[in-house]
Amino acid sequence: MSAQFEVVNPATEEVIGRVADTGKDEWLAALGRAVQAQQAWGEFAPRQRAEVLRAVYEKITERTDEFARTMTAEMGKPFAEAKGEVAYGAEYFRWFAEEAVRIPGRIGRAPAGNGDILVTRTPVGPVLAITPWNFPLAMATRKIAPAMAAGCPIVVKPAAETPLTMLLVAEVIAEAVTAAGGPRDLVQILTTTDSAGLSQTLMADERLRKITFTGSTNVGKILVKQSADNLLRTSMELGGNAPFLVCEDADLDLVLDCAMQAKMRNGGEACIAANRFIVHESLAEEFTARLTRRMAEVTMGNGMDDGVTLGPMITAKQRDGIAALVDDAVAAGATVRCGGEVPEGKGYFYPATVLSRVPSDARILHEEIFGPVATVTTFSTLEEGIAAANGTQFGLAAYGFSENVHTCRRLAEELTAGMVGINRGAISDAAAPFGGIKQSGFGREGGAEGIEEYLDVKYLAL
Repeated sequence: MSAQFEVVNPATEEVIGRVADTGKDEWLAALGRAVQAQQAWGEFAPRQRAEVLRAVYEKITERTDEFARTMTAEMGKPFAEAKGEVAYGAEYFRWFAEEAVRIPGRIGRAPAGNGDILVTRTPVGPVLAITPWNFPLAMATRKIAPAMAAGCPIVVKPAAETPLTMLLVAEVIAEAVTAAGGPRDLVQILTTTDSAGLSQTLMADERLRKITFTGSTNVGKILVKQSADNLLRTSMELGGNAPFLVCEDADLDLVLDCAMQAKMRNGGEACIAANRFIVHESLAEEFTARLTRRMAEVTMGNGMDDGVTLGPMITAKQRDGIAALVDDAVAAGATVRCGGEVPEGKGYFYPATVLSRVPSDARILHEEIFGPVATVTTFSTLEEGIAAANGTQFGLAAYGFSENVHTCRRLAEELTAGMVGINRGAISDAAAPFGGIKQSGFGREGGAEGIEEYLDVKYLAL
């Protein structure tokens, strides 16, 4: 029997499955099959590819509850949130089904009059996707769907904590692709506990032409360095430390609703989660008191139980890392307004927590929290607030709130992030480009821009 590893329910700490722990021979064999699959998939017209993608969208949607239960079991998020992720993740297949038939090109007369310039797009080639555990369906579908639409085969390495959802996605894709007469190995899943070994092995093989990764900045930097030898195309969606800037004329009712969306989606285990609530000093106490009441009302527990709005963290290590950041902030002088203590009992739980008066040098203001902890600091002038918001190495998402149109325009222009929400706490959309700047990476997923990551430009002189 081949090697296997266990999948654990983070709410109960029970083993819920075992999957293959693949090795080097299996990784290289998968890449070889991907090369063959590209040849077969290349015979499909854009409209045919679009119809396959649409079929995948419909199949995932039809099995929403099954996907959601699987995600809740292996990742912990509340069942209602898991169903929301199914809808969001499936939408990438519908969106890129529409983009598959709109791959751009152009033709024009050369300025010198000595011929024509024709520009087309061609598939970049076999792709390796490495996906995280926090959104086990959506983080994969927004890589798989554009790759398929562009004409690329893709090998996916899901997080070892959450492989079951990805295996279910692959099953659905294989059904749709083979029903259309396409290659079954167009999308392959490699489950393994040796992420570093897999990436090194496949990225050293010249048959691989692109890597797309969602995860930590530190790992992303390693992958970018490894990509250099074969000059691979790379897309890196890395860490975040999103500011949530509340100006003195902001509508606090709207702000509080958006704060809960931006902070507590997925229990704060999201790269675009609001980490730093930077509030004008005139509103700080009222905002903090109202946010504390809202956070204290959050119901923590098993994601399959009725009424639960906060599930467990993914692992004991993740939970303990959050606790360490909170303890460091408190030791430095921060005030705990609610939460702040690891509960007893089974499961990797951490409560919804609010910290006020957080010192500027506390680690929690400079590191990605990835948990249900909100930190509150204050500012006096708009210039101060914007400077505090931008005072991070990351640049993935930022949020700004004001009822003044001129202030909103300034926030939109001056907040340095790849994505900026103005008077909005939920910004993810399959039709919009997702990605960051600075230490948050490069490349975009979703939107019209997403498919370009999987296409090479070819110039023909006619």
